[in-house]
Amino acid sequence: MQEPDRRPNALALVPFGIFLLFYAGLSILAGSFDAVPMAVAFSVAGAAAIVMDRGRPLEQRIGSFTRGMGEPNLMLMCLIFVFAGAFATVAKTSGAVDAAVTIARSLIPPRFMLAGVFLVACLLSIAMGTSCGTIAALMPIAAGFAGEPPFTPGMLAGAVVGGAMFGDNLSVISDTTVAAARTLDIRMRDKFLVNSAIALPAAVATLALYVAIGGGGTGATGPAAPVAMRHLLLVAPYIAVLVLALVGMDVLLLLFGGTVCAAAIGIGTGSFGFFDALRHIGRGMGEMSQTMIIALLAFGLMESVRVRGGLAWLVERLSRMARGPRSCEFAMFALVSLLNVFTANNTLAILLAGPVAKDCSDRFHIDRVRLASVIDTASCIVQGFLPYGGQILIALGVGKAAGLALASGDVIATLYYPPILAVAVFAAMFMANRRPSPDGLPSCRRV
Repeated sequence: MQEPDRRPNALALVPFGIFLLFYAGLSILAGSFDAVPMAVAFSVAGAAAIVMDRGRPLEQRIGSFTRGMGEPNLMLMCLIFVFAGAFATVAKTSGAVDAAVTIARSLIPPRFMLAGVFLVACLLSIAMGTSCGTIAALMPIAAGFAGEPPFTPGMLAGAVVGGAMFGDNLSVISDTTVAAARTLDIRMRDKFLVNSAIALPAAVATLALYVAIGGGGTGATGPAAPVAMRHLLLVAPYIAVLVLALVGMDVLLLLFGGTVCAAAIGIGTGSFGFFDALRHIGRGMGEMSQTMIIALLAFGLMESVRVRGGLAWLVERLSRMARGPRSCEFAMFALVSLLNVFTANNTLAILLAGPVAKDCSDRFHIDRVRLASVIDTASCIVQGFLPYGGQILIALGVGKAAGLALASGDVIATLYYPPILAVAVFAAMFMANRRPSPDGLPSCRRV
């Protein structure tokens, strides 16, 4: 059972500031974000949160921290980590990644490869409604193109994460879209149409940028290898995962089935034996342990901050910034963004900010559909940049299982879609028609 928030308390946010100073500050001094292990930074911040939570027995303070570590959404994310690692490792060992790269080279000109990865991620995430599942499914394939100029591993991971965030923001079955529509009491279709006017131009601009980047390099050297029947057989797990994703299969079943399929094909083609397949599955699961440790410590810290009233203080302070229609939209953008930073969960950030946004829409006669699009978009922009967020962690973990040496800074530095989306949403807020509706009521389309 979740503990209730205490009174709003700005000091409750101090441990998170300690994390940022310890991790980002020391990393900047060292000149590399690999210099400071994120798990160590979260451990230091978590210890500070427990020490600062005075007035309660030590057992209760630790209990709050561990309760956050056991949050149901986090446990689901950890299961995704486990099966994503297993799928990536088995597929790579069986030769599926090399086969996918060979087929892609024969079908897509090298200059469009990066744009193609982004486009596939956009389409898959729209169909699946989950950014984490999209990243887990596509990262092993994208990893196969690493090292081909000008495609760095970070750039490829950024294309996958950016495309995944596109669908997370826009898909009608995404949990962020559902949360935004439910908390502001609007129709999903209306939110999709309004949000499309923001997200689609940003995606098109990002796609054009990737085409331009691809045109500046040489791509694959030499002619593409001929595609044989063996290649088609080896990529069958990827094809199965993509097709089943499009028909709406649960992401856990998707990754579990893909792992079994990849192992069976690897055994059948002689790539490895039965017991080797089991070892590869176990190794892939184990390689995600660091990712899971970071996620567990992060969620423990977030819960400690929440229980002490840190998030309540943010909501109270930022809701006061809303003094009119335009300032309300910017205040809600800022509120969701900061809540996302402190919770590392865009759906939770929307659920916390939604009631405040709904109240602002009633007070200042703002179209609730517009406001739902603003807070959903804000959450997806920030989530894509969090080095401790689930999307970046999955990209790093699956990339590592697929043989890539990636740091969070490598991905974030080449993540182009979220900042372009930020420009699009700010432009939409500045250019909005502020005339009140004729009846003086919010021009919202309710369920």
